[in-house]
Amino acid sequence: MSDYSEDKAQVRRMLAGDERAFAEFFDRHFPPLYRFALSRLRSDADLAEEIVQRTLCKAVRKLATYRGEAALLTWLCSICRFEIATHHRQAGRRPEAIDLVEEVPEIRAALETLSSAGETPEEVLQRHELRRLVQVALDHLPLRHGQALEWKYIEGLSVQEIAQRLESTTKATESLLTRARSSFRDGFRALMQSLGEGEPAMSTSEPLGAS
Repeated sequence: MSDYSEDKAQVRRMLAGDERAFAEFFDRHFPPLYRFALSRLRSDADLAEEIVQRTLCKAVRKLATYRGEAALLTWLCSICRFEIATHHRQAGRRPEAIDLVEEVPEIRAALETLSSAGETPEEVLQRHELRRLVQVALDHLPLRHGQALEWKYIEGLSVQEIAQRLESTTKATESLLTRARSSFRDGFRALMQSLGEGEPAMSTSEPLGAS
């Protein structure tokens, strides 16, 4: 497995004031971050560009906090996700739903029950709230877990393609996906239990590893 030595070397060059390293940083990471944001912002190209620029500027200010525990792009995506969540919160809008229902029987059963019950305003709100909780649980996973699940179930990548992005082996990636699904299920169930007991829900805050 890679130790992200190239990413760490680039960060060191940037911290040393290497202008070429900064240019490479923006050229290399803007396109994938733009695609990442665009799919979560209802294909609003102008807003996606603004969010990505904000993400990259914030990342530059926080470069010294990058420890090389994940790929630089993964680290940037976590910051971008936080910026998107902040935008939705300030706009009073819920984020786009992330559909992992086939992997969590409790979620699938609940959504199917809501769908079969009709389309009253209350039921529509329940469905949106359930999908929002899926998003919240996903955003609180460790970086590599959240990224792996998104790549598989949102982008539809194969295990082999995910392994390439993670610079890992197929076997290790399959193991990571298994752990990620388990963590997601545990987090979602805990979230639902806390809501059922009347406790505050998890808030969509800055993802782990983005600081």
